Amino acid sequence: MRFQLIGVNHKTAPVEVRERFAIPESRLPDACKKLSEHPAVAEGMIVSTCNRVEFIANMKNGAGDLRDFMRDYFQVDPSQFETHLYEFREDEAVRHIFRVAASLDSMVVGEPQILGQVKEAYATARAVGAVRAQLDQLLTRAFAVAKRVRTETAVGSSSVSIASVAVELAEKIFGNLQGKCVYLVGAGKMSELAARHLLAHGASSIFVANRTYDRAIRLAQKFDGQAVEFSRLYDTCDSADIVITSTGAPHFIFRPEHAEKFLAKRRNRPMFFIDIAVPRDVDPQMNKIDGIFVYDIDDLQQAVSSHVADRRKEAEKAEAIVNGEVQKFHLRLQTLDVVPTIVSLQDHLETIRQAEIDRVRGRLGPLSTDQEMAVEALTRGIVNKIMHTPISTLKTAARDPESTTVVDLVRRLFNLQDDKNKDSDKAQTTAGRPAGRGDQN
Repeated sequence: MRFQLIGVNHKTAPVEVRERFAIPESRLPDACKKLSEHPAVAEGMIVSTCNRVEFIANMKNGAGDLRDFMRDYFQVDPSQFETHLYEFREDEAVRHIFRVAASLDSMVVGEPQILGQVKEAYATARAVGAVRAQLDQLLTRAFAVAKRVRTETAVGSSSVSIASVAVELAEKIFGNLQGKCVYLVGAGKMSELAARHLLAHGASSIFVANRTYDRAIRLAQKFDGQAVEFSRLYDTCDSADIVITSTGAPHFIFRPEHAEKFLAKRRNRPMFFIDIAVPRDVDPQMNKIDGIFVYDIDDLQQAVSSHVADRRKEAEKAEAIVNGEVQKFHLRLQTLDVVPTIVSLQDHLETIRQAEIDRVRGRLGPLSTDQEMAVEALTRGIVNKIMHTPISTLKTAARDPESTTVVDLVRRLFNLQDDKNKDSDKAQTTAGRPAGRGDQN
């Protein structure tokens, strides 16, 4: 097991740092492919959301460092951001992934969106061939752990979420939301969820603008709202009391000059911007304009923190589940590491057994069925007794950090070759013998 994870999240880095490493959905397949092709990486995947960007890999050897990939991909020296980066290896990387999938590391502990986001990241990486053996097992187990946490604890029972906090803030600004107009810029899932909460609390109408107009139409239909072509965004946005923005744009969509025009058309009636995008869509300088209220994802985090104290006991139960699952996964991977050696040992001794029976069969003469069964039982019994101790030792060693040493020792004692060496020897033997009928053209 050579897992490594490195990243930034809402706890370690402000949004202006997270947006530096954010990878939009459209570029994620190519980024995953490049990660898996990096010289030190055997498998890799990337989770990029508004709250975290994490690079997860099964390394080819223990000496690799994912900072090298970050340096190559982003064309930036990661040491500039070292105070914001966190890194986990081996069991600690497993624990972190389990905690993320179970929403124990989320801004809102217990929120369900992160599990879906991790599943989408996993599907993207698998689709380009970046996730295969051990990472596949790790993520599959992470999803099962998340299900256990949600089933066996009440960590996800509270209604507190980014969306519900956005409603609270909007109500503080407007007094109540009756008759207020909501404008979605971008068709992200979190902004859709926030819109649902706002409409449930009295907002009356909704507009949707998206660079892909068909997606805007589909989302607007969910709310009986109106789709707007993205080119008309600045001409229509002044009609909105609440703007929820979550695009993948690499630069600000809304700047102070836009806000001033909106306020002039609205006769200084206030506007509330909820900026869920990373990188941000709304220039924070807009907050300095009277009548404009801008909240980015980090502002929402601060508002959420006051609501989550009641989840701590349930979170402790969930952490205990995660810790137990990490140990089980560790043992499972170690056991899998010794399986090839056990299979090789069984094949090796069975080959010897069959060869010895064939060698003496001519001297034994014709055997009855009962005699054949007796020879079979006798030789199998001897082989099983020979195999018992080394196999038991290998299975015990699977739970020990020194398992690699034991595996190597058993392979040497019984002269067990790797599959690739067997193939090489077989090829050499074939090449060196005279051609028989099967070798002739």
